[in-house]
Amino acid sequence: MAVRRLADIPDNNSVLKLLLEPVALWFRGKYGEFTMPQRGAIPLIKKGGNVLVSSPTGTGKTLAAFLGILDELYREGLEQGLEDRVYAVYVSPLRALNNDMKRNLLEPLEEIKAKAEETGYALPEIRVAVRTSDTPSSEKQKMTRKPPHILITTPESLAISLLAPRFREHLRRVKWIIIDEIHELASSKRGSHLMVSVERLDRLTEYNMRRIGMSATIAPLEKMAEFLVGYNDDGEPRDVWIIDARFAKPIDIRVISPVKDLVNTPADVVNEKIYEALADIVRKHRTTLVFTNTRSATERVVYKLRRLLPDQGIADIDEIEAHHSSLGRGLRLNVEEKLKKGKLKVVVSSTSLELGIDIGYIDVVVLLSSPKSVSRLLQRIGRAGHHIRHVSKGRIIVVDRDDLVECTVLAKSAMDKKIDRVKIPLNPLDVLAQQIVAMSIEDKWNVMDAYRLLRRTYPFHNLPYDRFISVVKYLAGGYGEQVERHRVYRKIWFDEDEGVFGRKRGSRMIFYLNSGTIPDEAHVKVFTLDKRYVGNLEEAFVQILSPGDIFVLGGRVFEFVKTDGMKAYVKRADGKRPTVPSWFSEMLPLAFDSALEVGRFRRRMASRIERSDSKEKIIRWLKRYYRIDEWAAGSIYEYVWEQYMYTGGLVPSDKLLLVEYWRDEDLNIVFHSLYGRRTNDALSRAYAYVVAEETGYPVRVTVSDNGFLLSLPSTAEYDVESLPHKVTPENIESLLRKAMINTEMMRRIFRHVAQRSFMILRRYKGHEKSPHRLQLNAQTLLRVVSKIEGFPVVEESFREIFEDHMDLESARLVLEWIKKGRIMVKFFNAPGIPSPFAHHLVVQGYSDVVLMEDRKKLLMKLHELVKARLEEVLGKRVEAV
Repeated sequence: MAVRRLADIPDNNSVLKLLLEPVALWFRGKYGEFTMPQRGAIPLIKKGGNVLVSSPTGTGKTLAAFLGILDELYREGLEQGLEDRVYAVYVSPLRALNNDMKRNLLEPLEEIKAKAEETGYALPEIRVAVRTSDTPSSEKQKMTRKPPHILITTPESLAISLLAPRFREHLRRVKWIIIDEIHELASSKRGSHLMVSVERLDRLTEYNMRRIGMSATIAPLEKMAEFLVGYNDDGEPRDVWIIDARFAKPIDIRVISPVKDLVNTPADVVNEKIYEALADIVRKHRTTLVFTNTRSATERVVYKLRRLLPDQGIADIDEIEAHHSSLGRGLRLNVEEKLKKGKLKVVVSSTSLELGIDIGYIDVVVLLSSPKSVSRLLQRIGRAGHHIRHVSKGRIIVVDRDDLVECTVLAKSAMDKKIDRVKIPLNPLDVLAQQIVAMSIEDKWNVMDAYRLLRRTYPFHNLPYDRFISVVKYLAGGYGEQVERHRVYRKIWFDEDEGVFGRKRGSRMIFYLNSGTIPDEAHVKVFTLDKRYVGNLEEAFVQILSPGDIFVLGGRVFEFVKTDGMKAYVKRADGKRPTVPSWFSEMLPLAFDSALEVGRFRRRMASRIERSDSKEKIIRWLKRYYRIDEWAAGSIYEYVWEQYMYTGGLVPSDKLLLVEYWRDEDLNIVFHSLYGRRTNDALSRAYAYVVAEETGYPVRVTVSDNGFLLSLPSTAEYDVESLPHKVTPENIESLLRKAMINTEMMRRIFRHVAQRSFMILRRYKGHEKSPHRLQLNAQTLLRVVSKIEGFPVVEESFREIFEDHMDLESARLVLEWIKKGRIMVKFFNAPGIPSPFAHHLVVQGYSDVVLMEDRKKLLMKLHELVKARLEEVLGKRVEAV
């Protein structure tokens, strides 16, 4: 069978007949009818199948996964009694979800028991418990003496539970494992770590453990199903059923342009109109959930709404709340509780409410600016209408013309069910190191047995044997004195002749105190070169900086010079244009698939202009086909028309890479590469390295989802039209290795990878090292081990940069398309003023150094200059937008 989609969904009565009488009576009395995911999943789970359920919030995924299991437990309890052991394990990425799940299970268990007493059944007690890092040790000891039948946990706590000598025994007969929000886990190293733990649990159990995955809207489902179940030793995927209910709920998405003219309307007016549109939506609905793309934006929006809505009589100040990951856990839980009880009128969140935390009924979801992917758009909007028969209503309020185009395309793709493909990290060697240490603690292993187990998992299915052995040798101290003299000691023993490895003394405590894949968040202190303190920066921001980068901190402009551990050194750069906006590290990147859709849209628009369709005809088509209003359609038309006319028909798209260049105080080279920021990050660094090597000048890089800008001193001479073909599919990785080896990103990613690989230990023998000390240690080690060919911690640092932070695979694909002529490369020597599509890159850094109003004025000035040039070329006045 392998991976199959369930086509024949049983009817309601057929499913009810499969359940014990009190369970069926309880369900019918409380819910009436099963949802489509429930009708599909319950029979398969009761038959002992592996199941992946993909459906939006409010479609009953929890009961789809659990009702069949509860029914089976009741049956076993009635027939032979339930033993003191764990029968089912539930794993979720959030501790908040775990507490929700416990509540969501205890309530039905009590209600079913009451229904059973009415019908003469004496149902057994089913115990449920949460085991996470928050669980007190006294509770864990109770679980060891009397384990829950259903264990609720996180990936990290499951890994530790597998090594807890006494509790491990209670896991030997687990029948089911349920992985919630599997799409969220799969896209990070946490998922890779979890799936090896699940495989080890599968090996431990005496049963053929069944796997149940619950996912929001994602694609491709076949890949996610293989991630859930893994592979047999013959390399074939294990059997699994997919229940595709991703579009079971009706959706209603609209894009809103707050003003008629997104270019020439002053910034304060645009801002005012955005909040007017938002207030109007809140007024018309009982509960509104607003998503921003950054935590700082969430705080700004809440501050504004708390002043605006009470004045208009729409909401009291205590009915308006913020929810994001930087808030304390108590504050977040309080907001969630108030939402569930219907006490809030509006909640503003960054990404923290995307996952399936139970927040009660939401009438409408508003997105302020683009969500950057179709799957995220559907996931956010899916929070509205918390029932399968309720419409998920979403409204997207745009802020500028690029945002308008992007949101229009994403909304259309969502309605057309075109979903971005999930990207799963493959062969992360730091996760592999942790798991090899964990395996050594539980048993003595033959290396081939260990290798076979790892290859049964999706993340390590194609793991090369030499990579596997390099990690085993590294953990066993196989890289000799040059590493050990820096206090990097072996964590396992390895007999190469016999091909066996096992536990070294002390490794259990190292694993307990240092395992996990989530890097510590830290702040970097910023000083001027004469040691004066300036302020703090988030480490995620510092890691994207290169010497010479210009940024704003505390309202002043600085040039980045260097770092020393968790200290950064800068010098004043008054009057210079910032190259890296302060929100850059927080901002979500546009998905590659969605970027290609935006490129296709641009191409369709350009072809309509090229064949001389009238403005009125194109606007009618936009309104009808993309379901946008007159203002939005008019703005899109004018934007593309101006680009077309200004460049002589050169509208960058999925089939056209436009390289634009001009001189002002710099030589500016813009690649209009609409492939998303992660892909452009890889391309830009490779091209910048080539230019820097050939000219000897430092190259400043500005990156966005729609392209990248390379800036050199105006004195530089360079043949721009020779540049695009100097980076190829074959040489991009070697160029990036040379470009990245001495960067902040490499130094900081190496520290995270070294911590995950147990090369440097944050906690050991009762001591905890500060991030500053860890970073200094990591930088010393990097200088040593970067000279060792194939050293696994260095190789994983490169892999994480190229695959998780950048998108080297997509960058290589773009270069392949250029090489084969599928993407044409054309050039535009701009007459002093950049083309309309380049304006967002030119002004990007200014958002920090000048007021929003002045940034807007700069955009307006550029636009006026473009219009003046068009009037000169066309010999007539150009109509205002």
